[in-house]
Amino acid sequence: MKINEIKELLNVIDKTNLEFVKIESSDLKLEVSKSSNRIVNNDLRDSKHDLSENANCEEVVSDICEEAIEETIEDNINIHVVSAPLMGTFYSSPNPDEGNFVKVGDIIKAGDTLCILEAMKLMNEINSNVSGEVIEILVENEELVEYGQPMFKIKAL
Repeated sequence: MKINEIKELLNVIDKTNLEFVKIESSDLKLEVSKSSNRIVNNDLRDSKHDLSENANCEEVVSDICEEAIEETIEDNINIHVVSAPLMGTFYSSPNPDEGNFVKVGDIIKAGDTLCILEAMKLMNEINSNVSGEVIEILVENEELVEYGQPMFKIKAL
């Protein structure tokens, strides 16, 4: 990639809503952040984007953005959010001496217990509606949660 192409890329970023662009080729990895307009990293990587002398930077940026949007939509389709069905205190384990019901990275089945919500001295087991991988736990043990508050993100399998 030549310096003129990098300058053109920076101009494209300045004139659009893009905050971050990453371009990779067989001998270059270029990451540009709009907030600083500086090259963050440069090393050897593989790429499917044409970064030759004749490549149009605007088209390359457009292709990268389209791919990123498609990947984000595809990823979000498979994400199931488990929200609190009632207000209460979140417990990640059945009691303080035992391990958590689940942790990030666990593969679970529909019906598996994710946590306990305690409300008015009643312990309510919260079970998963889907089989998948726990990708995020959004609350801490013994934290008070509100009705409808997201507690877990599960990537359906």
